[in-house]
Amino acid sequence: MAFNGTLENAETEVLVILIPFLAQGHLNPLLHFARLIASHNIPVHYVGTITHIRQATLRYHNSISNSNIHFHRFEVPPFVSPPPNPNNNAQSNTFFPSHLLPSFEATYHLRDPFRQLLQSLSSQAKRVLVIHDSLMAYVAQDATNMPNVENYTFLSSSAFYTSLLFWEKMERPQCLHVPVPSLEGCFPSQFMDFVSAQREFHKFSDGSIYNTSRAIEGASIEFLEGVGGGKKVWALGPFNPLAVEKKDSDGIRHSCLEWLDKQEANSVIYVSFGTTTTLTEEQIQEIASGLEQSKQKFIWVLRDADKGDIFDCSAAKRHELPTGFEERVEGMGLVVRDWAPQLEILNHSSTGGFMSHCGWNSCLEALTMGVPIAAWPFHSDQPRNTILMTQVLKVGLVVKDWAQRNVVVSASVVENAVRRLMETKEGDEMRDRAMRFKNVIHSSMGEGGVTSTEIDFFIAHITK
Repeated sequence: MAFNGTLENAETEVLVILIPFLAQGHLNPLLHFARLIASHNIPVHYVGTITHIRQATLRYHNSISNSNIHFHRFEVPPFVSPPPNPNNNAQSNTFFPSHLLPSFEATYHLRDPFRQLLQSLSSQAKRVLVIHDSLMAYVAQDATNMPNVENYTFLSSSAFYTSLLFWEKMERPQCLHVPVPSLEGCFPSQFMDFVSAQREFHKFSDGSIYNTSRAIEGASIEFLEGVGGGKKVWALGPFNPLAVEKKDSDGIRHSCLEWLDKQEANSVIYVSFGTTTTLTEEQIQEIASGLEQSKQKFIWVLRDADKGDIFDCSAAKRHELPTGFEERVEGMGLVVRDWAPQLEILNHSSTGGFMSHCGWNSCLEALTMGVPIAAWPFHSDQPRNTILMTQVLKVGLVVKDWAQRNVVVSASVVENAVRRLMETKEGDEMRDRAMRFKNVIHSSMGEGGVTSTEIDFFIAHITK
């Protein structure tokens, strides 16, 4: 265990322990949340493996200089970290990143060191708030045995997605006048076994925290409050910054941002499918041809899904593009093969669209920055987030329908989706709606806004 700070004295009123799930889309929002809590002069302790703490801090958009944030780096037994294999999808009937399962199962080893940490910290504070990812309930289970500890569940998905799960458990008819995609193909059975191992400990939670805002998901939050058995439901997001610095923590600006500076407003579509998606070579060829044929400016992040250990560089793969592609699109498009500064790209005035997998973090970042989405879901909550973005909020269009998830998307479909978003009146209307949501979100975070008020209530609750 590593602890890069100490409690000032034994009279600490309250402290917060965050337990993120060990995947990028879960590490990052809770690191944002850590900064939010720490800004209220509350000590925050962020727990993970040595590898995943390193990953979280390395990829964080800004420096973490707040002395109220303490990292606890626990050793776990070595786990295998195979490369992603998109060709396995046909056999498993899912695009889920099953190669990450060994790293997920390694989280079971965090229970004992976390319990020891909790015993130590709970003896030094009058009150401890444990906030654990819903996929880390097993690790956090011992929090229920300590009288001065409250235990909250963080859900990394949208409130819309979670409310649909509750609705289906209640065997209600569809609650929306939109088709809701089946969960078939979203998760493999082995991952569902992992989820089931967490569920029995959710009953010990004192409430739920969502990375969302009532300003955009008010109806879903109210529904969840109604079915929550009296437990508190907090909507405290978006956790990501509303404004981003133009340089990283080392004062360096990514070259793609320099390229964006030279483009016209709203002229570039950003193409990125997140940290858990690996495309087949055939699909890469079709996307390349579609982008080229669209004649629209683009930034395309072309990299494999993360491995369980992102620092294991063995078997790193460089995907081949059509012969001469990068030369032909020079000036029109840019291919980024390393880590891309997504928030900065979406916040740039030249970015006018986002072709995305519709992971909830990406959806929130697009809404926060006022950028419409061309939705291409692959697994997990993404198909249902697609419905929220395209049919409920109406800030995007569908590239690939979930019912056709096993079909390769042709170049012409990619081209048409890009053109539709970037050069039609319909696309302009989506951009206008996205900008309205951006303004609504920013207003909600301002003084007296619905999210700002809820954050104040939350801080008052945990410090009472």
